[in-house]
Amino acid sequence: MPLGPLRPSPLVEQATGHLREQITGGAWPVGTKLPGETTLAATLGVGRSTVREALRALAGAGLVRARQGAGVFVIAAEPEEDWSTQLRRAAVTDVYEVRTGIEIEAARLAARRRTDEDLAALAEALAGRRAAAGDDDAAFVDADIALHTAVVAAAHNPVLSALFTAFVPTLRRGLVDMLELLGLRSGDPNHGDERHAALVDAVVRGDSDAAARVLREELEGTLARLASL
Repeated sequence: MPLGPLRPSPLVEQATGHLREQITGGAWPVGTKLPGETTLAATLGVGRSTVREALRALAGAGLVRARQGAGVFVIAAEPEEDWSTQLRRAAVTDVYEVRTGIEIEAARLAARRRTDEDLAALAEALAGRRAAAGDDDAAFVDADIALHTAVVAAAHNPVLSALFTAFVPTLRRGLVDMLELLGLRSGDPNHGDERHAALVDAVVRGDSDAAARVLREELEGTLARLASL
């Protein structure tokens, strides 16, 4: 697609889109030096500041890189996938392996740092998981994840919480599929209740080793089931 003047609207987004099309469409192959800001601004019909912002966006996507005194060069034909996209594409077992390491450490910290509010939230989440035993698999998984979320929150580490939250959509899909395919709740609607109760008890007692051990057993067991699908 040839370059041309832009229509009025968010100009930076438009400029970024047009320049990206030149790269991903092959008009500017990897190694190509882009025209200067003044030339691009005149071609697109925008100001140099708009072009500058568009080039920053392309650099952030891993498509171009500025070289001191030489100009801006194309370094990739496709943009880098962001974290959320990578997680959506990842196998649930790969995500679960990472989740296991993160959540075990979160359980240790939760046992050391839990507050009275955290304990109340854990008790409520455990009760919610038990109440969901009469619901379908999707609702039960949501209640299960809510309990694990409460454990991670009790660690009071925003990075752990953010990582766990990022994993949730992929985990949810994998867990729902696992319950449906393996029929784990057919004979036990509240599958895993004993271990989850033991996890909450360990956090309440402040026993970080027990909390980590119980959670490791629970998560590694689930991971093995997911790997068998």
